[in-house]
Amino acid sequence: MVHGNMKPVRFSQHARLEIARRGVPLKVVEEVFSGPEQVVSEQGGLMARQSRVGLEGKQYLVRVVVAERPDATVVVTGYRTSKIGKYWRSE
Repeated sequence: MVHGNMKPVRFSQHARLEIARRGVPLKVVEEVFSGPEQVVSEQGGLMARQSRVGLEGKQYLVRVVVAERPDATVVVTGYRTSKIGKYWRSE
């Protein structure tokens, strides 16, 4: 996968396992990555791309946590949470 700045995107092995284990469709992860509603800073210099998404009849926040490297953007993990207020940043 390649995104806007043309830097390649890689999924860590951990990310692949966790996204599958948590039952988040890869298509949803890719959509949130490519067009997030918000991008917020996380600890350790990581960034979370996040969007509110309807899945299985419920509203979730899908978060895709990435590390920007000189040669690639690395997806570190991805998950959905019903605790939208915990992570959503009001302007």
